[in-house]
Order: sequence, then C-alpha cells, then structure tokens
Amino acid sequence: MNAASPTRGCTIGNESASLAPPSDDGCSASCVVVFTCVFVLIGAYCLCPTAFAQTSDSRTAEEASTSWTATTDLKNDYLAPERMPVRIIESHSENGNHALDKRSVEIRRTDGHFESYQDIERETVQVDGSTVRTTTRTFSPDVNKVRALVQITEEEQRTLPSGESKTVRITSNPDVNGKLQVSERDTAQSHRIAEHVEEIQTTVELLSINGGLAPAVKTREIRKRNANHTVQSEKATLLLDGGGKWQVNEIRQTTSRQEADSRITEERISRLDAEGKLSEISRVVTKEPETSTGEKRNTVETYSVDVPGTARDGNLHMVERVRTSSQSDASGTRTTGQVVEQINAGDPAAGLRVSVLVDGKVVPVPSGEQSTVTIRGRDLNGGFSIVSIDTTKSDRIPTIHFQRTPSNQPK
Repeated sequence: MNAASPTRGCTIGNESASLAPPSDDGCSASCVVVFTCVFVLIGAYCLCPTAFAQTSDSRTAEEASTSWTATTDLKNDYLAPERMPVRIIESHSENGNHALDKRSVEIRRTDGHFESYQDIERETVQVDGSTVRTTTRTFSPDVNKVRALVQITEEEQRTLPSGESKTVRITSNPDVNGKLQVSERDTAQSHRIAEHVEEIQTTVELLSINGGLAPAVKTREIRKRNANHTVQSEKATLLLDGGGKWQVNEIRQTTSRQEADSRITEERISRLDAEGKLSEISRVVTKEPETSTGEKRNTVETYSVDVPGTARDGNLHMVERVRTSSQSDASGTRTTGQVVEQINAGDPAAGLRVSVLVDGKVVPVPSGEQSTVTIRGRDLNGGFSIVSIDTTKSDRIPTIHFQRTPSNQPK
C-alpha cells in the first residue's frame, strides 16, 4: 500500500479493492456473490482474518524453508454457477541477498482450461546493510493474449547512519506506443525530532496536464511512543486548493494503549466538510484481548457518519463489527473463525446483523500444509448459504505452535 496515499484502501498487488455493505434487505444473490468475492480477496491478501491465507508478506524467520509454492482455488459458483472459478499460484524463493515472489491469477474458461489474468513478480535485493531495492512488475494479456508488461514499480529504502530513513518509489506505465513512462513518484523521509518522537513526511508526484511530474499529495505524520506503552500518531494529508496552496484535507489520529488485559487501538478520521471545516467522519476501534492460552482474538468496530439507508445526522453510528478468533492444537492444525455484522440498508433502525460467516482450517501434511476457507453469506430467506469454498495447497513446512485451549466461536 502506498503510504503516501491514505485513501487508496486495501491494495491487492497493484489493484485496489473495497468492501461495501449490502444495499438492500436480504441482499440479492448477485450482491452476495460480489460482496463475498471481494471479501475473499481482502482476507487472502490483507491478512484479514489472520491465518486464513499465507502470502509472501507473512513469512517469518521460523519457517523451515525459504522456497515454497502455494496454489489456491477460489470457487465462487455456489450461488451463481455461471461465475468463473479463479486459481492463484504463489511462489517464494531466496538466494543470498536476493528474494523473488511471484503471484499468478488465472481464470477458468467455459471449456475448462485456465487463462492468465494477471502476473505479479516482486524482486527484492539487499544491496548492503542500509539499502533494500524492490522491483515489482505487473503483467496482463494484451488484445492478442500475449503477456505484456502493464506496470513496473521500483522502490529503494535506505536507512541513514543517524537512524533516519528515506524511501523513493517510482511507478511507470506504458504509453500508447508501449514505451514505459514514469507516472508517479513517491518520496517518504523519516527523522527523529525528539526522544521517542518521529516525523515522517511524504510527497506524491503525479503526471500534470503540462507534462512531467508535479506534487499532488503531501502527508506529514508524527509518531510518539510513551513510557506507558501507549503509541500515538497523527497523520495530516494535504491537497492543493483552487489557488494552488496546500490545505489540510484529512487528519488521521491513532492511539494504541494497554487497558487491563487488552490492547486497544483507536483510529479517528476527520475530513473537510462542505463548509471547509475538518469534522470527524469515522472511527475504528480494535480490541485484542490477551489470553493465557495463547489463542488469538480480536474485535474491530467501525463507526461512521454514513449509515446505509439513512441520511447523515452529523453523528457517528456503528456500521460494522468484525470478530475474529484463531487457535492451534498439538498437531499444528490451525482453525480460524470470523463473524461480520453490518447495518441492513433495508432496515437500518434494527442495528447490526450478521451478514457473513467465515471458517478456515490449516492442516499440516508431510509435503507442507493444506487450508480451506468457507464463506457463507445471508441469503434471501434470511439464512446462510455457502458462497465460496477456497482451498490452498502449499509445500511450505510450517513451524508448529501449540495453543492449549480453543476459543469459543462467537454466536
């Protein structure tokens, strides 16, 4: 995700995806399919819920192998048989200071064969002790179904002797003649302004109408770590106004603190309103209780001034609650569960209701591990029907962590 562009949402490779609540009572079958298909991708690539999918971004030093391949079949045809199944093939390999991650998305056509939709290759090189270079190439078939480069992103992260850091990310896309042209340059630089206080300034430059790159977005973030294990940050996003002056358009304030046996993180987002004043539009509260058994549980509550099916009244209302649990047994089998509650646009006064149920299981096998994710969505009769059953086979050998007591699935 581009740190300098906070409004882009969750990034899947180089594409953005968003999760929208149902738009009518009960939600049509097609709406459920689209909703949960996006949900699956978000779960797989943004690690929500955790442990439902293993990606190259989630590897740890404890993994026994530095090279692995995983194949995931996304079958979303339970409510809409005409929808095409998707297969995702991921691989990771390392050789000295060089790492290569690949992700290939394929779609099965009506004749049964799989056709390439998108390939993403990410190459990471540790240049020296202070510099890391990452090159990401995205390919898609052209009109002749020939693999063509559609985007390349080159990033260099450098840590300075003082402990400060600087990151430059350059994105290029082909022009009408197929020649790569720089379309965006992001620069982020951090430095310490006081003890336990860090400032990060970023600038996003985009193509201007006059040709060449020109600053389009700036952000300024202050992070502070307090002695009581409280972490605070405030990030301001600045855009150019009609007069060419920089104006604060959004402020994100995040606080992470320890309360009793829970870690609570709260994010408040304020944006310019119609009167040109900053007003709070949303709040996200995440609660992660600590358990003596090592099980993982968290609850994410989202509040917004925009409530499906109603007009704004100037107040924040809870529009979504997501509860996630994860635990392992002595064999290394990991089970996860997620319950998504949302406002029903057909009856917003009724409050939250369960709209999606997700269950996942990862089982170690001699050749690696196998996982299954089952997603159920609310159907027209008010019950829950299977929307997707996604399976992944990986030759990665996991490290087994034993959690003694399983958690209860939320009702």
